[in-house]
Amino acid sequence: MKDYLEQIDKVIAEGKYKDNWDSLSAHPLPGWFREGKFGIFIHWGAYSVPAFGSEWYPRNMYIQDSPEFEHHVKTYGPHKNFGYKDFIPMFKAEKFDAARWADLFEKAGAKYVVPVAEHHDGFQMYRSEISHWNAWEHGPKRDTLGELCEEFAKRGIVNGASSHRAEHWFFLGHGKEFDSDVKEPLVRGDLYWPSMPEADHHDIYSKPEPTEEYLQDWLVRTCEIIDRYRPRLLYFDWWIQHNSFKPYLKKLAAYYYNRAEEWGEQVLINYKHDAFMFGTAVVDIERGQFADVKPYYWQTDTAVALNSWCYTENNTYRPASDIICDLVDIVSKNGNLLLNIGPKADGTIPEEDEAILLEIGEWLKVNGEAIYGSHVWRKYGEGPTRVVEGQFSDGIKKEFTSDDIRYTMNGGNLYAIVMKCSENGEYTFPALGEQDASKKPNFHGIIKKAEVLGFDGECCCTRDEAGFHVKVDGVKSDKPVVFRIALD
Repeated sequence: MKDYLEQIDKVIAEGKYKDNWDSLSAHPLPGWFREGKFGIFIHWGAYSVPAFGSEWYPRNMYIQDSPEFEHHVKTYGPHKNFGYKDFIPMFKAEKFDAARWADLFEKAGAKYVVPVAEHHDGFQMYRSEISHWNAWEHGPKRDTLGELCEEFAKRGIVNGASSHRAEHWFFLGHGKEFDSDVKEPLVRGDLYWPSMPEADHHDIYSKPEPTEEYLQDWLVRTCEIIDRYRPRLLYFDWWIQHNSFKPYLKKLAAYYYNRAEEWGEQVLINYKHDAFMFGTAVVDIERGQFADVKPYYWQTDTAVALNSWCYTENNTYRPASDIICDLVDIVSKNGNLLLNIGPKADGTIPEEDEAILLEIGEWLKVNGEAIYGSHVWRKYGEGPTRVVEGQFSDGIKKEFTSDDIRYTMNGGNLYAIVMKCSENGEYTFPALGEQDASKKPNFHGIIKKAEVLGFDGECCCTRDEAGFHVKVDGVKSDKPVVFRIALD
């Protein structure tokens, strides 16, 4: 720990980026992220063994009277005899095939992938010198993160990593409230250390606050991931906004950005809840979107399942068509989509997850030019359906119509993406109507032609003050329909 902390200070002292917000605000947004648009998130760990409730099973199993507590006692016995640590030998990942995963993500059209390196449970999914509770020494006895990074590199997929370690401060604390296997003494490096009392999750001044020892451990763990795997995207979950983390976040970002300078790589950090100073990293909206276009770049993280980020036996899956609509809406508003899947404990990806990814990939194979490398137009979209803004809104069904349109630009083409296929083949784009240039600063460009991606038929087009009207026969789809409109 001491040597690593000294190394961190040395890299910051000698590097371009210092551990203050003014310096960190000069770090640029990577081009690969802006162009990639679509990534895969992976929640996989020992919590995949019980496959019950969600990835918060390690916490909830120690909360008396919770469904997870009741399930645990009924299925595995009293906590003092079988605690969370006892799932780890059962987490064998015997069918894990990093190459097969990478092939699937490539077919899905993902340009970057972010495996969870360590979740709130404290079990590291990689080879580590910080704690013995990791996948290299226990459970799979493999460096799962390292294997994935190698396969991603072979396919030109950008590798990322996610740390949810901050919340471990309190995540298993309820186990101290009754006779369980969470017992003192607990020391740094233990799986259950420190298991502190749980406070209000969104009180940034909650007590007891993380100690210097815990914060240094968090910093070194994260820097170990940076140095060993060189992720080009580092994702953090929500609790790092606690005031105690602020000095350490600055150190972490300065170290990461300076290391990337040494590698000659473009990197970024994702964060939530103003944990980082605006402009020093990329803001992420959990399971939600913005209702309007933003002048800054952002990301949504959501999952194929509504009820859980990890695999459970009762996952409620979203249709691929709904996720594609989200992707289109997000990209039109200057954002990226990071879509999560949850593999099983044996290392296989559930059929439902795989089917959704392949369906998205098929759509992107035809319509990707409207997504990858695109940028916002003068107007993100139009139509009657409004997206509910905010976190945890992805469960609200969006009833899009053929009048709901999203726009993106790529090269000399404008892409008008209709969120629902018209039954009669008729479409109107009001934003492209003929306008009097002397009255309003609207679109006054020349439209050369329009065509539907993936369709060979002719588009019959007319234009008047009400809009640009297109009639096309034979287009049937349960997913968004993309018009490539050539401008001059």
